[in-house]
Amino acid sequence: MSAEGAITKETGPTKGRYVLRQNGAEAELTWSVVNPTQIIADHTGVPDAMRGKGWGKRLVEHMVADARANGFTVIALCPFVAAQARRHPEWADVFV
Repeated sequence: MSAEGAITKETGPTKGRYVLRQNGAEAELTWSVVNPTQIIADHTGVPDAMRGKGWGKRLVEHMVADARANGFTVIALCPFVAAQARRHPEWADVFV
């Protein structure tokens, strides 16, 4: 189990997710693997009680840092991830 407020990465052969847990609540950003160097960010979910606290953005920031560190790019299918990508042109190297 991860520390409260820490983001963990859960991966499988074709899908994965970043998870942020706090006070028993769980926010996630899920993805599907396209190939070894590309994923599709397909869903961001934040519990209603935790909205407006920046959890979704933290998950996207974590994904961007992970992509840079591990050499993969991201297709932003999720509307929230796509909106964050538009707001942050400095992330253009990660999004295709």
